[in-house]
Amino acid sequence: MSRIAILETGAPPPALAGRHGDYPAMFRALLGDGCESEVFRSQAGEWPDAAAFDAAVITGSSAGVYEPLPWIGDLLDWIRAAKGHTGLVGVCFGHQAMAQALGGRVEKSERGWGVGLHRYDVRSVEPWMEPPLRTVAIPVSHQDQVVEPPPGARVILGSPFTPFAGLAWDDDAVSLQGHPEFTPAYAADLTAGRRERIGAALVDEALDSLTLPDDRRSVGAWLRRFIEARAAR
Repeated sequence: MSRIAILETGAPPPALAGRHGDYPAMFRALLGDGCESEVFRSQAGEWPDAAAFDAAVITGSSAGVYEPLPWIGDLLDWIRAAKGHTGLVGVCFGHQAMAQALGGRVEKSERGWGVGLHRYDVRSVEPWMEPPLRTVAIPVSHQDQVVEPPPGARVILGSPFTPFAGLAWDDDAVSLQGHPEFTPAYAADLTAGRRERIGAALVDEALDSLTLPDDRRSVGAWLRRFIEARAAR
């Protein structure tokens, strides 16, 4: 069984957490029973010993990686120190934090909100990306984007809206802008609750998209294979 640390960097809105669970619960459901997990609350200054885990998952957050919050600086330092000592998996904010920590650049995108179900082209096929797919569709919810990948990172997923939607480093780090851990129901509730911030037309379009088939299960299988490969070393 793989042992993973979940760095909880944010939480669902309280009104949704009771119905859909917290982010660690969503990742446990995505990754399945083959992973034993321990949660570390990053905003409270809890940090795992990277070498004690097969992999570490960095969750989404409403924060921006460029914000001058002490815990964000500590997270970026932790990522730099952990690289090479455990497998790293970053999602949304976690994707951006890994890119920022390892030499890339993140900004609030001029393209605006990414919400609903977004489809990405597979740009680079990694050994753990089984079953192989040419495109993947997963829920998203973000304004920030990686605008400059770190040196040495391979772009594995991209689209015109999000050119750097998936990154991989060496054989021990992967990050995704999208949210394979979000169920369509949670993504819909989250987006609907931000109608005034996002705009009614874009929210309605996003909600329609979330009724379409998605590739969450396949992307979850990719991440399980990545973690299992790390655990087998």
